[in-house]
Amino acid sequence: MTSIDKDLAKKIALKLSLILTATVLITWVMPRQGGETLLFEEGRPWRYGSLIADFDFPVMKSDKTVKAEQDSVMRNYVPYFVTDNVVENKQTARLREDLRENLQGLSGYYLNLIVEAIHGIYRQGIVSAEDQTMLQKDSIRLIRLINGKEATTVQTHTLRTPLEAYEAIFQDPTLGQKRAALSKCNLNEYLEPNIRYDTERSDVSRREILATVPKASGVVMSGQKIIDRGEIVDEETYRILTSYERELGKRKGTSVQQHNTLVGQVLFVFIMIACFTLYLEIFRKDYFDKPRSLLMVYALIILFPMTCSVMVAHHFFSIYILPFAMLPVLVRVFLDSRTAFMAHIAMILLCSCVLRYQYEFITVQTVAGFVAISSLRDLSSRSQLFRTAFNVTLAMIVTLLSLELIHGADWTHLDFSTFTYFIVAGVLLAFSYGPMFLIEKFFGFTSNVTLVELSDTNNELIRRMSEVAPGTFQHSIQVGNLAAEVANKIGAKAQLVRTGALYHDIGKIMNPAFFTENQKGVNPHDKMSPIDSAHIIINHVPDGVKLADKYRIPKAIKDFITTHHGRSKAKFFYITYKNQHPNEPVDEELFTYPGPNPQTREQAILMMADSVEAASRSLTEYTEESIKELVDRIIDAQFDNGYFRYCPITFRDIVTAKGVFVEKLKIIYHTRIKYPELNNAPEA
Repeated sequence: MTSIDKDLAKKIALKLSLILTATVLITWVMPRQGGETLLFEEGRPWRYGSLIADFDFPVMKSDKTVKAEQDSVMRNYVPYFVTDNVVENKQTARLREDLRENLQGLSGYYLNLIVEAIHGIYRQGIVSAEDQTMLQKDSIRLIRLINGKEATTVQTHTLRTPLEAYEAIFQDPTLGQKRAALSKCNLNEYLEPNIRYDTERSDVSRREILATVPKASGVVMSGQKIIDRGEIVDEETYRILTSYERELGKRKGTSVQQHNTLVGQVLFVFIMIACFTLYLEIFRKDYFDKPRSLLMVYALIILFPMTCSVMVAHHFFSIYILPFAMLPVLVRVFLDSRTAFMAHIAMILLCSCVLRYQYEFITVQTVAGFVAISSLRDLSSRSQLFRTAFNVTLAMIVTLLSLELIHGADWTHLDFSTFTYFIVAGVLLAFSYGPMFLIEKFFGFTSNVTLVELSDTNNELIRRMSEVAPGTFQHSIQVGNLAAEVANKIGAKAQLVRTGALYHDIGKIMNPAFFTENQKGVNPHDKMSPIDSAHIIINHVPDGVKLADKYRIPKAIKDFITTHHGRSKAKFFYITYKNQHPNEPVDEELFTYPGPNPQTREQAILMMADSVEAASRSLTEYTEESIKELVDRIIDAQFDNGYFRYCPITFRDIVTAKGVFVEKLKIIYHTRIKYPELNNAPEA
């Protein structure tokens, strides 16, 4: 297999892995168990189109109604208790034995009275305090008492707790007179519940009674209209809609239906991701050579549908609370407008997959994404995010309002709760700077806001350059102006190249006096060899990289430091050395910058602007002809030396750049037209 075939195979594998990974992650969290995908409230207008039942289903009563009917029939509920005769026989036998030896000086007559009284209490029934509390709480007046094979109905007021049974002993007049003596016999120890709650029989009885209460109040037939758009959801309609949702969830809960749903979701997500990947293949093929760009855009496309699916599955607020327009904002800031819009459309369609009525959602969010992209054509300050958030919120409100009015909604019955969700989403969108900062750090991007901040001349590194190397500082500003003008003309990133120009020579801070623009009549190179001088001059590139690392300057700016000379030579000292050693071989690496050559249009623009601006200072006469000749000579030499071979700048771009340089330099140096001299007229 040739190297070309291997590269093609790698690219195909990359695209397939992106599509399959996104498909698996998104479908993994999509709900397949049903769930409330219709948004409706009692007393509010129905916001969707006409809803027709596509299957028969019962109309369930409200929970409140069912509870009231169950409470009504439960008044006839009679719980079951079981008599434990062993308890009575055991405790009375123990009582007789204990009291024969210790009756506190009373005669045996009292023993018989006590035993007879306790027998009577046990026959009426002793229950635990917990069981009695349960009977009183449920207002139960009768119980079914099982004694062997017999069942009798007993009134609950005749039952006693052990404490009440103890007090009942002394209700006998004779025993009551001897209470002081009998209290020392600890009669309470012989009183134990002999009637216990029969959980099994009681639960069966409870279920049978509750089963008599029907939970449905009617049936909706397949094909029957439930509600139409704009109609108010009254109490009955609300019950029908709730019943429809519940039945739909049951049907989706079957294994066959879940399997079909999963297959449909996988196909739909696969198609959407594949279409977006195809767009990149046709219109943005260069992104496949930029892993960070691919990772960011696919991560955002995956994140929003996953979040939306979780919210729908678990009923977390309304999905409209999510700032979906944040995706096109972030993609627009770091990539381009067309990709931002296509990514937004793919994401919105994926999110709509988990909703029942997608038309409204897709329409509103498509408009929101378009407005977001239009509002951020050139992000240069945080305040633009707030303006964008306001525009997006207003656009969503107006779009939804128009849809409501189209379908005949009454102004007095508009659902303003959705507008509230839009406002919350707008507030979240206004704080996109947080995610933007995280993307910059995680993916290594540089936003225009960061570039503007780096361009502030009060920045510590720039201020240091203006103080230590004022000539270099002025040179950098002039180069930035020239380069930004060219970038604007050819459609490159003007703010990026302006900021790169400001930092491209920061390495000169380390040895400012060795560079012409900072010298004041004394040139230290006069006392140095050409090799040493070239070494110092060339070192401003690695020195600049070290300073950029120290001050945490983004890689996008550091690349301007390394590429603004490319692999060119310190030509003055190279030629000087060759003239001094005409018959000796020259190690050209000693006079060559480390490079690399420019890789982007912006880097190529900076190389041209830097060379032209520096060389223009050496002109003895500033005329249009001399400036044009200088610009053509320098840029043509750079092109001929292959410095632009690996960057996507075109011949048209180079011609445009030449024209801009000439015009700007004419203005900078105030060129004048050359006035003709008056010839001496011949004497008459």
